[in-house]
Amino acid sequence: MSSSRARPTAFRPARLAFALACALPAGAFAQDAATPASPATLDAVQVTAQRRVENIQDVPVSITTLDAEKLGVLGSGGTDIRFLSGRVPSLNIESSYGRAFPRFYIRGLGNTDFDLNASQPVSLIYDDVVLENPLLKGFPVFDIAGVEVLRGPQGTLFGRNTPAGVVKFDSVRPSQDFEGYGKLAYGSDNMWNFEGAVGGALTERWSARVSALYQRRDDSVRNTLAGAPNDGFEGYDESAARVQFLYEGDGFEGLFNLHRRDLNGTARLFRANLVEPGSNRFVPGFDRDTVSLDGVNFSDLETWGGSARLRWDFGQYSLYAITGYETLESLNRGDIDGGYGAAFLPDSGPGFIPFAAESADGIPEHKQITQEVRIESNLDGPFDWQAGAFWFREELTVDSLNYDSLAPGNPQTGHAVQEQRNTAWALFASGEYDVSDKLTLRGGLRYTQDKKDFSASVLQAVPFGTPVGGPFFETTDVDDISWDASAVYELNDDVNVYGRVAKGFRAPSIQGRLAFGGISVADSEEVISYEVGIKADLWDRRGRIGFNLFRYNVDGQQLIAVGGATNQAILLNADKSIGQGAELDLQAWLTDTLLVTWGTSYNDTEIRDPNLAVAVCGGGCTVTDPTVNGFALVDGNPLPQAPKWIHNLTARWAKPVGDDAEFYVYTDWAYRGQVNFFLYESPEFRGRSTLEGGLRVGTNWNQGNYDLAVFGRNITDSTRIVGGIDFNNLTGFINEPRTWGVEFTAKF
Repeated sequence: MSSSRARPTAFRPARLAFALACALPAGAFAQDAATPASPATLDAVQVTAQRRVENIQDVPVSITTLDAEKLGVLGSGGTDIRFLSGRVPSLNIESSYGRAFPRFYIRGLGNTDFDLNASQPVSLIYDDVVLENPLLKGFPVFDIAGVEVLRGPQGTLFGRNTPAGVVKFDSVRPSQDFEGYGKLAYGSDNMWNFEGAVGGALTERWSARVSALYQRRDDSVRNTLAGAPNDGFEGYDESAARVQFLYEGDGFEGLFNLHRRDLNGTARLFRANLVEPGSNRFVPGFDRDTVSLDGVNFSDLETWGGSARLRWDFGQYSLYAITGYETLESLNRGDIDGGYGAAFLPDSGPGFIPFAAESADGIPEHKQITQEVRIESNLDGPFDWQAGAFWFREELTVDSLNYDSLAPGNPQTGHAVQEQRNTAWALFASGEYDVSDKLTLRGGLRYTQDKKDFSASVLQAVPFGTPVGGPFFETTDVDDISWDASAVYELNDDVNVYGRVAKGFRAPSIQGRLAFGGISVADSEEVISYEVGIKADLWDRRGRIGFNLFRYNVDGQQLIAVGGATNQAILLNADKSIGQGAELDLQAWLTDTLLVTWGTSYNDTEIRDPNLAVAVCGGGCTVTDPTVNGFALVDGNPLPQAPKWIHNLTARWAKPVGDDAEFYVYTDWAYRGQVNFFLYESPEFRGRSTLEGGLRVGTNWNQGNYDLAVFGRNITDSTRIVGGIDFNNLTGFINEPRTWGVEFTAKF
């Protein structure tokens, strides 16, 4: 949000706002060139959570928005999309692939599956096009107008695979005005970040905008093993671009988009025997700057796509047609055992390495096509509606490869292939009715049909693994009806209360990593969510608050038993899972020069299935669940990667300098509570709570068109274990290191 100015008055409730800020969630912030005499107020926030442009206070959904300015500050260290994790209530993002494969969790619902064919219950919508494959979801964040995080099932208007929620990105659109910006940063580990855009009119009807990003960083971790394939790790070289063309005619608009991403760097860096047995702390002598690995490590990813968003205006009705195409090619290879050698050889380490493990996963072929047609009413009466049809087609091939780290040249020793064709279509309708000036009712239905045709083969058998064979086939074919119903009541001009109940659905999933196991299938899952909340403007719009309570029940939740002593990834359905909690967003001008935002969420999740048992770790960990024949009973455990508490805070203070400049200090902090990495409970695989902060000190001038700042990310250099591998030894991976830099931005 940006700030606006009103009549000069003294600000009385600053102390009360600060007290609330110490207990409440995040929004956005503003940077004006200088602080005028009139007090700062918050502008209305417009969102498209219901596929219409509406004031966020009128939408009966738990929503947090982040504007372009805040996104730029949070991403200033060159980090990937994971920088959003913990920056809004109930949102967690992690990855065992590094920059390539983010896994999203909202209210504790997500999917820890590392398979390139995995589905997730959090949908990512980029410029009105759903990005289904997890590799597509890591597209860099640049030249973005805003992000909306919608919590709870969004199955009516956004479709299947949204039972947890939606993260929605909207790029800056072309316009007839010539405008743009350039941003250049340099920082630690020879980090270079460039981001820029330029756009304007081509003709009276056509306009265009070109956006680009380039990021690179040298390796920050040194490999101490002599003669290893890689000297260092954690470096990357990434570029992305977007070209948009907008046609604005009489009663017709067409927005066309082409985009591409190229990533070349190191894969996730695994570290053997990272955890001190019986605890979740680092082993004595841990050094984040060095490792000893004998495996090959790299990550290559190319994605590109395009879309056409068409709108016809017929007065009382508007017709939309949205066509999207996405494709990708990838290969990600890493040293999974996290060390060198093996226990049966003269030399190995660090710690006990029972056997070597080196593997790669890639997608050599992929395409996704989507088509939506939607009609929307623009009536003058109390009732408005929208309805449409949606079609989705995805085809992909996944390669799973194994290598021998102990042999010269690390030769390939195994190859399994998965192929899947997924076709889905849906019909949907939604409406809202103004019962009175105070009360509005909304509701919607969506019918979805989803079919998957899957095959898997072993082309080269892994030693002691599945022999050559196949293809083996699986098919799923289901339909489902999702729905939602809600009410918004206006208590007064500044306060709305709402209630919502919604049903979401995730289509069945198929897993076929045949190198170490067979095919597993998880049936579809269904979620029913209940939510009540309040949204209010405070103190003559100097503050804004959103608070809600929620509870959800998941029938047949899809879970993945990853690794373990069996070294398999197996899909399962839990009989039931539940979640409940609260979310709070607050933004307030505490003074005319100090804007504070605060975000908090509490999520209490629990698996309820007395018969659900999963394989435990392959060695070294302490399982605290009851076990039967080496399998842990996980009934009563929280969902993995589901922290109970998430808090975030931002504060920006500015001081005018001269007539058109300011000096400012901006800080941001994010806290995430403890999480289980796996379905079973073990102190070694329970991530400690994390607190990471950022700091930006700078000046802007010429009405904010120029900005020069120094910045730091993870300024306390907090180091935490954020994930693990449990089939071999106490192997894990850690968070991003502290980074610093200087950044210059020019707008025109």
